[in-house]
Amino acid sequence: MDLARMCCSSSGTTTTTTNKVWSFSKLLHTRFIIRGEELGIATACFASRGGCRRRLSAGISMKDRKCSSLSAVAATAAMVGTTETRPGGSRKLSIPPPVHPTYDLQQLIRLALAEDAGDRGDITCLATIGPEIQAQAQFLAKEDGVVGGIAMADLVFSEVDSSLQVEWEVKDGDMVTKGLHFGTVSGSARSILIAERVVLNFMQRMSGIATVTKAMVEAANPSRILETRKTAPGLRLIDKWAVLIGGGENHRMGLYDMVLVKDNHIAVAGGIPQAIAAVDAYLKQENLDVGVEIETRTLEEVQEVISCIERGVGRVTRVLLDNMVVRMPNGDVDVSMLQSAVDLVNSRFETEASGNVTIETVGRIGSTGVTYISSGALTHSVKALDISLNVDTELAVAVAKRTNRA
Repeated sequence: MDLARMCCSSSGTTTTTTNKVWSFSKLLHTRFIIRGEELGIATACFASRGGCRRRLSAGISMKDRKCSSLSAVAATAAMVGTTETRPGGSRKLSIPPPVHPTYDLQQLIRLALAEDAGDRGDITCLATIGPEIQAQAQFLAKEDGVVGGIAMADLVFSEVDSSLQVEWEVKDGDMVTKGLHFGTVSGSARSILIAERVVLNFMQRMSGIATVTKAMVEAANPSRILETRKTAPGLRLIDKWAVLIGGGENHRMGLYDMVLVKDNHIAVAGGIPQAIAAVDAYLKQENLDVGVEIETRTLEEVQEVISCIERGVGRVTRVLLDNMVVRMPNGDVDVSMLQSAVDLVNSRFETEASGNVTIETVGRIGSTGVTYISSGALTHSVKALDISLNVDTELAVAVAKRTNRA
């Protein structure tokens, strides 16, 4: 699909398509049959007047619960893979996206472009830029940070116009400094400007997440940093990819790939021993081999988990030590309870700390020897990294300097 030609052809030319109205007309067939055999997911129609142009669909058998790597390769890596083809050849992705059995990056990109294009396309481009006009634009970092979303930018540009030429001076995960030109896109001016905002939205968000993640990772060492499921709806894989780019690690991708027994599950099940026994029975019945994490809030609950394992009640791979870090009036944190919990576990299984995790506290938390530190703030409180894409680079730099942004 060449979205530039699709939504920005000008009337009166021999290649006009302005009589077509392009939009995502439907998001259909969303159904979850929890106890059934199949999971039907979004089927989208990229439509014009006169019928369906392209149909996108995906599905996963509920029987195939061990497919989190195989299905994800089909759904995401099949599109992105470990290499990416661009005009002039292929280049290796520095940090591939995480796997997910039902996520479709290409569909996400098309949705993002379609919400911008609406039912008319880019009327500003149509009004001001002829279809024959060529341009070159440069990416400019307006603050220091870790760049993320370069692979996503390549995918967006390719979706809009496969003839665009994109060159990068950096790769995902590299540091950029204020005022650095770190990439160039050349080709149809219309195509560049149609893609611009979608590209920057992905890059700025991913770079912001990667930048904070890198700072957390460095401060927490040797503990390892995880995000959570507190991601923007629809952007789960994007947000978690950005965490990887920043040097963090992924927690469970969703509800399907790890058992995480939290306080509400424990309350309904009747207690920690009952919950652990029920999980063990279910995993054996379904022949599932996934991680099992149990949330604890007190040292007594930690001991309950340990006692269950010692009695052979079930299997636990990680214990979540929730809110065992207490903020002090002077801004410091008291990690004594967390330290006691880590010592009590004594490496029987992995440990994970959550609650009161900030860039200021993560070092003290990591000093306890906890295996992982999880932070929802990595993805739910994103500060975008300031990046721009400018055709007239000299003028853009001058304006940025005048406003103290470069």
